[in-house]
Amino acid sequence: MSYEQFAYLYDELMKDAPYDQWVSFVKNMLVKYEIEATSLLDLACGTGELSVRFAKQGLDVTGVDLSEDMLSVAQVKAEAAGVKIPFFQQDMANLEGQGQFDVIGIFCDSLNYLQTEEDVLSTFLNVHQHLHDHGIFIFDVHSIYKMTDVFINQTFALNEDKISYIWNSFPGDDPNSVEHELSFFVLDERTGKYDRIDELHYQRTYSIDQYSDWLDTAGFQLLEMSADFEQFEPMKESERIFFVAKKK
Repeated sequence: MSYEQFAYLYDELMKDAPYDQWVSFVKNMLVKYEIEATSLLDLACGTGELSVRFAKQGLDVTGVDLSEDMLSVAQVKAEAAGVKIPFFQQDMANLEGQGQFDVIGIFCDSLNYLQTEEDVLSTFLNVHQHLHDHGIFIFDVHSIYKMTDVFINQTFALNEDKISYIWNSFPGDDPNSVEHELSFFVLDERTGKYDRIDELHYQRTYSIDQYSDWLDTAGFQLLEMSADFEQFEPMKESERIFFVAKKK
């Protein structure tokens, strides 16, 4: 999917996202599993917020995203931060030619934007191909609970001086999927009027057992699962599930 105009609003809307917790989580996994990492592939990197943070930690980072608009924002951000990050426009389900990395991450529930089971398995197979034998694969996804009990049939809203939105979530056509209908109202400071931007986003998730089976099929050993940035196993009402895996 392409985020189109949404790319330019994304950082403002995600300014309170716990990006530093993702960085800390990865650092903790590297220490826990004694991995001396120098390179990281940030799949579905979006506007590069995490890519830049990882680069500032001294990692050699490569960013990949399907959206040209997102990558344009990411490139400007990296240059402003004084870090060199190559960004490539590719679909993670058809990833190729990126070499091998010590760490590959799919963060911020980006994997949930893949619409088919085949795409998820294909992504895992591609990650396996691009991961060093000693490396680790880390990703997080929305839980089924979050999809069905937190998102579906809910309305979220933001009302600020320069930007507002109305966000409605509805059941998708597939099991454990959701359609997000977003309407943004963004102030054009030249005219003093608000522009309306409409976006439709689709997310789909699966059971923990299903993700584990796909990892096994793709040639990974699951090292651990946890929930909500904490070092405990997922519970019924956990919202974000983390997986850490290595090559068999």
